[in-house]
Amino acid sequence: MTSSWMLVAGALFATMGVFAKYLAEQFTGAELSFYRSLIGLIAVGVFVVWGRRSIRTPFLRGHFWRGLMGTISLVAYFYALTQLPLATAIALNYTSPLWLTILSTIFLKERFSPKLLGAIALGFIGAAMVLRPTLDSDHAVAGWIGLASGFFAAGAYVNVKMLGDAGEPEWRVVLYFCAMGTIGSALAQSVLVGSFHPVHWQNVGPLVGVGFAATLAQLAMTRAYHSGNTLVAGAFAYSTVVYTAIAGMVFFGEFLPVISWVGIAIIVVSGILAKRFATKAERNGPSLPAEED
Repeated sequence: MTSSWMLVAGALFATMGVFAKYLAEQFTGAELSFYRSLIGLIAVGVFVVWGRRSIRTPFLRGHFWRGLMGTISLVAYFYALTQLPLATAIALNYTSPLWLTILSTIFLKERFSPKLLGAIALGFIGAAMVLRPTLDSDHAVAGWIGLASGFFAAGAYVNVKMLGDAGEPEWRVVLYFCAMGTIGSALAQSVLVGSFHPVHWQNVGPLVGVGFAATLAQLAMTRAYHSGNTLVAGAFAYSTVVYTAIAGMVFFGEFLPVISWVGIAIIVVSGILAKRFATKAERNGPSLPAEED
């Protein structure tokens, strides 16, 4: 099932998050978003030029909304990463599948079974158990911005699904997003801060890591939302929490308590249930849109 591409995207997004957290003291959220988008633009641009592919599209409006919402989400997410504990920032951003449930119903006219919706909610509970997010009054603004990153991410995913249904290839969706993200992030940094922090040879590697991990994650995520079930892909997105927990153990010596391992198990179960409920609904009737396996 093509929704499973989100499992690949989850690992890559977790990798991006680790690099971004490492760079949090050196760059602002807008700067991290800029470099992430710029590196992605260069990488996909080489792919386009090398293959002599056309970037012309009849869906500029769709790309605009996908790029706008995605850029806002990205800047907000990186800002949250620089201001909040990693667990809190990720937990707030991963409210996106819950927002996606609402937006998919409104804009995609998709109808989902209560069981599938329950699987999505179960995944968020598991994520909260793993991350155990904390938020004090001093970080309230950053917390709201982190929550907004989840909402705008869901809006971007809806537009990704629309572009996929219209026949846009994954690479073109990512290319336009990276282009708009580069411009939007640069403007945000210029307006909010006024200048960019210097890039040294010590931080070039992590910046490149952010960009390449995020670009590959975008391609995998776009494939998942293009041809997979919208909410199943959303449920699989919680895999990032699992990957992040493992990365914390390997790279930062963060050993997890029992409640976190229970949360990881719940996340895995929620993904399995979401796939099972969606597949069963597709066999039994039109309550879910038909998807390719």
